[in-house]
Amino acid sequence: MSRSVPVLIVGLSLALSFSSAYAAPKHEKPNKHGDDSEVRIDLRGPSIDIGQVRILLGNNRDLIAPAQPLPPGIRKNLARGKPLPPGIAKRLDNRLLGKLPHYDGYEWRQAGTDMVLVALASGLIYEILDHVLD
Repeated sequence: MSRSVPVLIVGLSLALSFSSAYAAPKHEKPNKHGDDSEVRIDLRGPSIDIGQVRILLGNNRDLIAPAQPLPPGIRKNLARGKPLPPGIAKRLDNRLLGKLPHYDGYEWRQAGTDMVLVALASGLIYEILDHVLD
């Protein structure tokens, strides 16, 4: 038996033990019947009625700052799940924010002629409404 085989076996054993040691723990909490059950966390985010948002934006054009489309190189960096590029998004007028649907932990921003919903904690883009401010 060559020397590389025992080294390989030890390496695989260590890798398997580390992967199970660092696995995400299950958060359990007793349910109303007293037995244990998993606690599930919904990481999908809020459900957005995009049609309603488009109508609200159309009815409140006077509260939206004039905008030019973003340059193509910057525009292609706007994508769901990616960080919002710094310095390209503007905060909206508070009167308009008061009319738009509010989602805890998220904020609407204007990026050129697009509207983006950004997760405040992470800065990740949750939703993009393309060219709604044209």
